[in-house]
Amino acid sequence: MSTSTALLTELGDARVRDQDDEVSARLHAWAEPGRAELRRAGLLRGLAPLGTVLWAAGLAWAAQRGLTGQHGGRLPVRVLPGAGLVLAGVAVRAALLATADAAAARGARRVRAALRERLLAAALPARGPARPAIGDAALAESLTGEVARLTEWLTEYVPARTTMLLGSGLTLAAIAVRSWFVALILVIATPLLPANLKVIGLGTQAAVHAQLTAVRRHGARLLDHLRGLPTLIGLGARDTAAVALREDDEELARRTQAVLRVAFLSTAWIELLITGTLAVVATYCGLALLDYLQLPLVPGRMSLATALFVLVLTPAYFAPARDLARGYHARAEARAAAELIEGILAGAGNDGDDPDPPAPARHTGGAAGVHLDHVTVRHPERTEPALDDVSLQLAPGALVAVTGPSGAGKSTLLAVAAGLAQPTSGTVAHERGGTFQPPSPASVAWVGQPAHLLPGTVRENLLLARPDATDEALSAAFRTLGFSDLLADLPGGLDTPLGERGSGLSSGQSQQLSLVRALLRDAPLLCLDEPTAHLDPVAEARVVAALRTLMRGRSVLLATHSPALLPLADRTIDLDRGRTR
Repeated sequence: MSTSTALLTELGDARVRDQDDEVSARLHAWAEPGRAELRRAGLLRGLAPLGTVLWAAGLAWAAQRGLTGQHGGRLPVRVLPGAGLVLAGVAVRAALLATADAAAARGARRVRAALRERLLAAALPARGPARPAIGDAALAESLTGEVARLTEWLTEYVPARTTMLLGSGLTLAAIAVRSWFVALILVIATPLLPANLKVIGLGTQAAVHAQLTAVRRHGARLLDHLRGLPTLIGLGARDTAAVALREDDEELARRTQAVLRVAFLSTAWIELLITGTLAVVATYCGLALLDYLQLPLVPGRMSLATALFVLVLTPAYFAPARDLARGYHARAEARAAAELIEGILAGAGNDGDDPDPPAPARHTGGAAGVHLDHVTVRHPERTEPALDDVSLQLAPGALVAVTGPSGAGKSTLLAVAAGLAQPTSGTVAHERGGTFQPPSPASVAWVGQPAHLLPGTVRENLLLARPDATDEALSAAFRTLGFSDLLADLPGGLDTPLGERGSGLSSGQSQQLSLVRALLRDAPLLCLDEPTAHLDPVAEARVVAALRTLMRGRSVLLATHSPALLPLADRTIDLDRGRTR
């Protein structure tokens, strides 16, 4: 669909207008955290034309005094007061605009931070399972590019409405004091602006929405290809994948060009309107200065000071409208981004409005049971279920090992039991003290392979499990699991820096560190997903010995291929293609 077709559709479709109203209401609700700062920015920018009025008055005064005193020999002295007024006006305007820009930036920063928190809460809720339907690329693009698209709308358009009413009103009043006829010309030209701004917004929104959709699609395909690059190379499909990426890239370039084309053409129309009005005012002033204007009801004479004053202030009168036009582009971008962001926020329910749940109490010995009843899990991109009618009973304090070939559904089973994934059908419950409750990741400690370590220090990674732990408590956790030598071998001790994915440690050291973190977590349910995979025999033996300590007083679900871990289990179940055997 071309931009013009989309524009005509939007102008004539009441449903689209209703949808636009919903998007506008949503945007204004999102802007609430920064509302006070944005309102302050609009007021300050609206007062900034007072500085322009001052320096325009100073310029006109200096010109008039210079003209009348050019034969007196003291021209610099005569224009000095006017020059001082010009400098004062420039200083006032600069100070007001700088303060307004700072306020707008603060307000936008608060809004972006609040919206990113809501996006993260929707994708990774504090209670209940994560939402697997949200793609990594879509979430990353929303958190970065799409939220950032709101910045110009927040800093330009939201304050611009107040700025236009106040700033243009002050400027028009100043012009009317010196020339009511010029003020009348400006008033007649003003109604042409809102209609053009509406058309600009509709055309830009259609183009930007298509561009953002293309950005998401291109990012998702690129991420999928990077993740599956070894498979693509093995299948000999590298060239086919490269062609698909190039086509996506070219499509994104075309969408971006459409956005720029609409922006340039619409801005040119606004500039043409303003320039035409300025030309009419300049023509009138010139004819009045030369005394060539002899029309009824039209003032036919004008002084040099008045002509300079109104000519300088005419562009200043339209400056807020020009800013609002630029803000309409930003508004269209924000509305297009909001529709995509809302797709991630939708389905999160009212979780974001509920009070934060209390932090889970530290485990004091009461293990948690797990009950899965006829659980089925289907992934959108797969025809076969990851789990198919699986039932499991894990008594409090017991250890159940889950075995099976790769792809059998072991990790999915653990994720459902931990409350990290939502089953398509069936029920899941945790048992604590004889009562059953929905599964919650807050009561689970997870150890997987590879170990998930974040960039930072060893201490920072451990404090993720227990933020209030002291260095003594961290050291004691190493000793409890028999890893005192690991802490001693770290070059900086707890302050040893770790890179991406724990780079700087061996696989065995990373896994040992994840076990220490699980011990600090002190949760009643422990989920172990291949905790000894890819470890050499020595490192595996150390991990197995530590697991014997870690399992005490906890319920444990263990997914493993390792024969060394099976003797620890009270019961073993075997999965194959998502079914128990």
